[in-house]
Amino acid sequence: MSGRVVVVGSLNMDVVVRVRVLPAPGETVSGEDAVRGAGGKGANQAVAAARLGAAVRLVGLLGDDPFGTELRDRLVAEGVDDSAVGTVDGASGVALIVVQHDGENAITLSPGANRRLDEAALAAVTDGGVAEAADALLLQLEVPVATVLAAARAARAAGVPTVLNAAPLPPFDDVLRALLGETDVLVVNETEAAGLLGAAGIPAVPDWAAQADALRALGPDLVVITLGAEGAVAADGHEHVAQGGFPVAAVDTVGAGDSFCAELTLALGAHADPAEALRRACAAGALATTRHGAQSALPTRAEVDALLAAAAVA
Repeated sequence: MSGRVVVVGSLNMDVVVRVRVLPAPGETVSGEDAVRGAGGKGANQAVAAARLGAAVRLVGLLGDDPFGTELRDRLVAEGVDDSAVGTVDGASGVALIVVQHDGENAITLSPGANRRLDEAALAAVTDGGVAEAADALLLQLEVPVATVLAAARAARAAGVPTVLNAAPLPPFDDVLRALLGETDVLVVNETEAAGLLGAAGIPAVPDWAAQADALRALGPDLVVITLGAEGAVAADGHEHVAQGGFPVAAVDTVGAGDSFCAELTLALGAHADPAEALRRACAAGALATTRHGAQSALPTRAEVDALLAAAAVA
């Protein structure tokens, strides 16, 4: 399953501390030694797609600090094309991540250079051509939403399908509404789905198929709602598809959503139907929870295929 994917998004240095229990507001807890690792939703999804067999170009910005140099080196080592990753004065993005013993996490983001990826910077690092030679454009929201909208519009003008992982979810304004109208495939989790629909909270027994249909009314052709260990659901106007989770020994959920989005993008690009694309994406997401870290936990295509094969005969 190959393909040409352009990812526009963030690059961060993750600083991770593992704890027994996540701290409550105002609480201090002791943890293990801090561990540094490459991250950022854009870079994670780019590396995930590369490990799954795609030819990947990442568009983004790094600072001129040591973190920026290290992040670029790691990107290149994964086979990702960094020709559209620019360098600006100042700090690179940093994510401070606290991980609980069961894999749940809390993340604080310092965007650094990522917040400077405005429309002018996007045009500069891509020489005005965002996704013309791509089979798909994969987007997230750790860079300015107006820039993501510009990239989506460029992809649509070039006839390139766009997959938007609407995370982290910003306030619902006219720019985000316009972005949803330029999106072919929308991927959100339960909380993001509720946020986009203006829900005050998630009901005890939510109707995810109905929520996916409601999200389609905002513009996307296909909506996918991820449900953590329970799997995911999708709606495309013709059918509703549900895929259960794959039972794995989860140790860290960081990067699971990024692996899911990368595999979903590649499967749909290979003309898989929504059910098969969802099945492969759930397998990729599950595998990413079985190892610590973000990029270090992302699975290969062979690993996804092996899990699917094992599940088929179980």
